[in-house]
Amino acid sequence: MSNDTSSLTPQDLEFLRRPLHGFLSVAGGPLPPQPRPVWFEATEEGTIQLFTAPDSLKVRRLRRDPRASIVVAAPVGERERWVSVAGRTTVEPGGAHDLCTRLAARYWDLDDPTRADDLAGILAEDQVRLVIHPETVSRYTY
Repeated sequence: MSNDTSSLTPQDLEFLRRPLHGFLSVAGGPLPPQPRPVWFEATEEGTIQLFTAPDSLKVRRLRRDPRASIVVAAPVGERERWVSVAGRTTVEPGGAHDLCTRLAARYWDLDDPTRADDLAGILAEDQVRLVIHPETVSRYTY
């Protein structure tokens, strides 16, 4: 695997395109940070994006201090592997519902009426898109 520490490699992007949960931490929270599991998408541009409510605690913290990180690990039963991305995060008003729709299709079976209703509920609410612009990328493969 590459020693690149400032951007995502093609191998990282392949790994991050799997339906895995990421654990997001934002600056300005309690000590120690309180990571939260999130859906996410690695973009062709090498950023990581996710969606959330515009009045969420993570958005309020990011408006004060835009630093965030996400760690994604392989599930139990696979060889150990993880990727961590840290950097400045922007709060984008557009594109959140499209992102949510793509991620729901990645993580859920939308033919299940319950999940389709869950998605409709999320889309009925205001959402913003969080974009992590990598400054430090760490990875481990065993």
